[in-house]
Amino acid sequence: MLVDSPSKVKGVVLSGGLSQRMRTDKAALIKNGRSWLAHQVDLLESVGLETFVSIRADQSDDPVRKPYKTIPDVGDVKGPAAGILAAFAADPHCAWLVVAVDLPHLKAETVQFLLNHRDPSRVASAFCSQHDSLPEPLCAIYEPSARDALTQFLAQGYHCPRKFLIHHSVTLLTQPYEGHLDNINTPEEWHQHRNSVA
Repeated sequence: MLVDSPSKVKGVVLSGGLSQRMRTDKAALIKNGRSWLAHQVDLLESVGLETFVSIRADQSDDPVRKPYKTIPDVGDVKGPAAGILAAFAADPHCAWLVVAVDLPHLKAETVQFLLNHRDPSRVASAFCSQHDSLPEPLCAIYEPSARDALTQFLAQGYHCPRKFLIHHSVTLLTQPYEGHLDNINTPEEWHQHRNSVA
């Protein structure tokens, strides 16, 4: 019996957030001489993924984002779901490995683990949070079937990608390394992170 080959995976870094709690653009923060955005793009490219940057429509000329292949949000969807849907609008036939820009602890080993344990038969493959065991939606692989499912989910008035994963057929993985998916949202957290990293 013939088995369909899994869809190709592409990478997208979500960088369109307003960074309200950080009070400055997270994508432009500097770690080891490079922006957070540059680190995330490099990370996905290091595991062999063609990688794009999700942006708001008004960020097309932003100097931090302009060097990359960008995908602008479309329609009136807000938040991370806007970037995920925009990625599917750009290529509905591939799977998208979605990564938030504000995960400075993330390493290639975790991304490769996710790719190695991907389940194309499910809507998505994601890690369980190490804090509450719920799905981590912003370091996850969304299969092509997620496009219509997410569109329907949003049409019902929902907007949270985590709730989307909770209510759909998802492969949940245990994180292989502690702390890689901890995000940073405030200047205080960023200060602590800088002081803890050589």
